[in-house]
Amino acid sequence: MAAVIETDKLTKTYGKNRGIVDVDLQVDSGEIFGFLGPNGAGKTTTIRTLLGFQRPASGTASVFGLDSRRDSVQIRSRVGNLPGEFTLEDRMTGEAMLRYFARLRGVESLDYARHLAGRLGADLKRPMRRLSRGNKQKVGLVLAMFHRPELLILDEPTGGLDPLVREEFLALIAEVRDEGRTVFFSSHVLGEVERICDRIAVIRGGRLAAVEPTSEIINKSFRHVRIAFARQLKNKEMRKFAALAGVDNFDHDSNSLSFTLYGNYDDVVKLAARHTVVDIDFERPPLEEIFMTYYADPQERGMP
Repeated sequence: MAAVIETDKLTKTYGKNRGIVDVDLQVDSGEIFGFLGPNGAGKTTTIRTLLGFQRPASGTASVFGLDSRRDSVQIRSRVGNLPGEFTLEDRMTGEAMLRYFARLRGVESLDYARHLAGRLGADLKRPMRRLSRGNKQKVGLVLAMFHRPELLILDEPTGGLDPLVREEFLALIAEVRDEGRTVFFSSHVLGEVERICDRIAVIRGGRLAAVEPTSEIINKSFRHVRIAFARQLKNKEMRKFAALAGVDNFDHDSNSLSFTLYGNYDDVVKLAARHTVVDIDFERPPLEEIFMTYYADPQERGMP
């Protein structure tokens, strides 16, 4: 599968301030790629460097095999971009801006743009100064998507959207992927990323902490374990569970125990089998909780 975005040790600093350091990414054609991190982690810096709006301090970035510095104009002609913060001409309506951008991009028909506006509930008739933040965001999404770009780069695209519009946006993004186009979007709304993304990169302090398929990040993570027994265990029996490798947040009552497990299940199952078990549950945590482990000290989460 061809790579649409590639970076090699991409680094951008702002004097003494941190930006991004040694970021290695590969985004393949036709996938939805989630770029996760809290504010200030380096998401926007990465996107601006990919699009050639700023030069890297070192390393390289390419989009469609084109150099992000040398070929930035050609790259942007094939991309739909929604910045995390953007301004639109206050006196112009969404309709006027669509016509303006359509002329720039050589798009003759606005049928798809109006289809997008209808699904997102974007008001194209009123001037931008009369629109709320959420309604401006809808217009911004239409402007990013209306020309059916090969690559969509969206920085916090659902900010300000109400839940119903957010659902419609996610449906549209799935359709973009079904058409064979590529989506790269940054977010800290982890529930929507879990639902829609094929792969996820987690950026922490300007450095990548993980780049993996969404399912693998979820499936190989810790589990919340609860075991109920037919009788009350003695304290020394309880302590054997608490002493197992990878067990954290241990708690118990009269005949059950619960803990967070980092590691394999085998030792837990074998130890539990020495007693009569009436119920056992290994609960997968939500992505939000998994994500937070990348921002905790390894020793704090029971890892070596």
